Amino acid sequence: MEQTNALGRRKAAVARVYLTAGKGNITINGRTLEEYFPQGDLRYIVNQPFAVAGCEGQFDAKITLVGGGTKGQAEAVRLGIARALCEVDKEAYRPALKAAGFLTRDAREVERKKPGQPGARRRFQFSKR
Repeated sequence: MEQTNALGRRKAAVARVYLTAGKGNITINGRTLEEYFPQGDLRYIVNQPFAVAGCEGQFDAKITLVGGGTKGQAEAVRLGIARALCEVDKEAYRPALKAAGFLTRDAREVERKKPGQPGARRRFQFSKR
């Protein structure tokens, strides 16, 4: 199997995922998964597509991450890995990943701040007199 690549996005985070056949090593921006995401819940999010597809330890992932916060980055990686797995073998992995909801891009973004207001929806306190 040659290298397969896919793109994952979430909020302001963009993840480029490159999958190759291997032993399950995940490298993010030149660091290991444990170094990049010390929190266990974020590592769990990253590994979810492999667990659902039933292919843990079969692929090595080299990931380039840009932008966003830690949670958004982890979810961008999850989408990227799921898309890359679908490119590797559509018939085997796609139904399980689709049922788990890992192939859907979460389109929610931060709403912009409007002029004359302290936030996107927040207004300054109204004073009648």
